[in-house]
Amino acid sequence: MLALNTEQARSYRYLDLITAFFVTTLILSNVASSAKIIDLGLSVFGIPLAFDGGSLLFPLSYVTGDILTEVYGFRASRRVIWTGFCALALSSLVFRALRALPAEAAWEGYAGGAAYDAILGGMSTGGIVLASLAGYFAGEFSNSALLSRLKIAMGGRLLFVRTIGSTLLGELLDSVIFVSIAILAGVFGRELFLSLVVTNYILKCLVEVLMTPVTYIAVRKLKKAERADVYDTGLSYNPFAA
Repeated sequence: MLALNTEQARSYRYLDLITAFFVTTLILSNVASSAKIIDLGLSVFGIPLAFDGGSLLFPLSYVTGDILTEVYGFRASRRVIWTGFCALALSSLVFRALRALPAEAAWEGYAGGAAYDAILGGMSTGGIVLASLAGYFAGEFSNSALLSRLKIAMGGRLLFVRTIGSTLLGELLDSVIFVSIAILAGVFGRELFLSLVVTNYILKCLVEVLMTPVTYIAVRKLKKAERADVYDTGLSYNPFAA
């Protein structure tokens, strides 16, 4: 297996497929976040564990980000993250355009603009998108950068410590920023702040832990298939670097 740094340009067999999965997960999770708040009737220390629908899917983007950084390096991960951001921004523009267009009479009767705003308002007004972009910018880049640095410091050992440790930081930043901006944008009520932050953080970190065996399998198979194991020595972790 080749140990490469990110300065060595080469093509990969599966990077485009992983990018497609990442972008799909990102967009669907944002639509689901706007569509429904879920309450299973559980609580921790009196805090109701309510969570938005996107929390069921969104953690997979972190798992994918861990796999990207571990196998392909921070530079490839950075490119995929920005690709997802652009796709998410485009989807928001589409939903906003649909909201502005005149409605057909029959559809207005059985559904209508009020229903559209209630379910997709976060996507069409940009509230969910703005919250997601800000939260993910801080969370995912922190997660990927920390994972990359830990890989170098630990010599590529103890993957589960690096993936879970970086997720604890990334998901904390993501959850707090995402919920805060979504509330300020009017997507969620202020009374849901603590419940959503705590639940999102616990749920996302739990998914990371449960997905650790899958992460190990995916990393091992991808490293073998791609003949690559990137260590980001001498790389700038600036999210805006080329």
